[in-house]
Amino acid sequence: MKTVFIGFLLLVGVSAAGQQTIPSSIEQLVTAQFEKEHIQSGIVHVYSKSRGLNIQWANSKEDTITTHSPFYTASITKLLTATAIGILQDQKKLHFDDSVAQYLPPSLLNKLHVLDGNEYSNDITLAHLLQHTSGLPDYFTDTTTDNSPNVINQLLLKPNKVWSPEELIQFTKDKMTPHFKPGLGHYYTDTGYVLLALVVETVSDMPFHQFLHRHVFQPLGMTHSYINLKSTPIDKSLPMAAFYAGTHKLSAIPSLSADWGGGGLVSTTQDLITFFKAYHADDLLQKETRLMMQNWVDETVGMHYGFGIRKVSFSNLLDTETSLHVLGHSGSTASFLWYCPELDTYVSGTLNQLEASKNALLLVYDILHVIENN
Repeated sequence: MKTVFIGFLLLVGVSAAGQQTIPSSIEQLVTAQFEKEHIQSGIVHVYSKSRGLNIQWANSKEDTITTHSPFYTASITKLLTATAIGILQDQKKLHFDDSVAQYLPPSLLNKLHVLDGNEYSNDITLAHLLQHTSGLPDYFTDTTTDNSPNVINQLLLKPNKVWSPEELIQFTKDKMTPHFKPGLGHYYTDTGYVLLALVVETVSDMPFHQFLHRHVFQPLGMTHSYINLKSTPIDKSLPMAAFYAGTHKLSAIPSLSADWGGGGLVSTTQDLITFFKAYHADDLLQKETRLMMQNWVDETVGMHYGFGIRKVSFSNLLDTETSLHVLGHSGSTASFLWYCPELDTYVSGTLNQLEASKNALLLVYDILHVIENN
């Protein structure tokens, strides 16, 4: 077993005689989670400038992994896709309330949203897509109308298939049914984020991965970040950490091309925290735009969704007395990027295992609880 643990204590010492330091307590929490049978590898990074914390941990049962290893971020990508749309709004090239039909061809949108015999494709706005209120089905997980495999089940059935964005939209139109009229509910769907990435390409006149490189990665020095199967990082020194569904290693299969604007980002904990610090400091977006993106709708108990960003209230989620909440996003690979305003603390990382996504959020709460009580 290869283990790397780095705990930097800049300002924090032992809180009281006989008590553990924050880094050692967090190491115990993360190690206990990692030792669960189904988790093959993990990376965790806890950072707070105001609290003097920069704690990094990495562990793998099989592959070589370090605290600097890039990993598949899955739906954390939505934060960056939404930010790209926000940047274009700040450039006055579009507006959140614009119809998606203003930017994408009729051939792509025709019959995309047909419900009860009525078509609502031209009624879908960018805000609907950003907030998952379009009513569109999710090509990854929704049941198909003919009971054929949805895309997530095709990843292993057809591992060498390369999906184009247009194919994903056509699959949705051919095989799935919308859930409600645009704006009349909330339903999480990657389909909307494929459309948003296509809008970025149309409006900016450059590939989605190139837009992120020019407007996010390069300005912030995110040298290990890139869109999987579409581009490469500035620093190519470390390979992407493997991630798993059960015992199946998914990280190298071409069919992951189905995960693009909604989940194709590869990054490191350092790069992700750099991004999120810049996001909150209004270095990427105008403050007014960032606050517009925090127009929350109810997602589920304890969770609210804005424009590519999620808010989790632990008191409601866990039915416990706490004032702690986090802003950010998680991914299906048990990846996470969260900021806790009450503690001014960022927590980022991954457990690289599809089955561990729920446990990852509980781990984040436990880490924050340790910091709160020291």
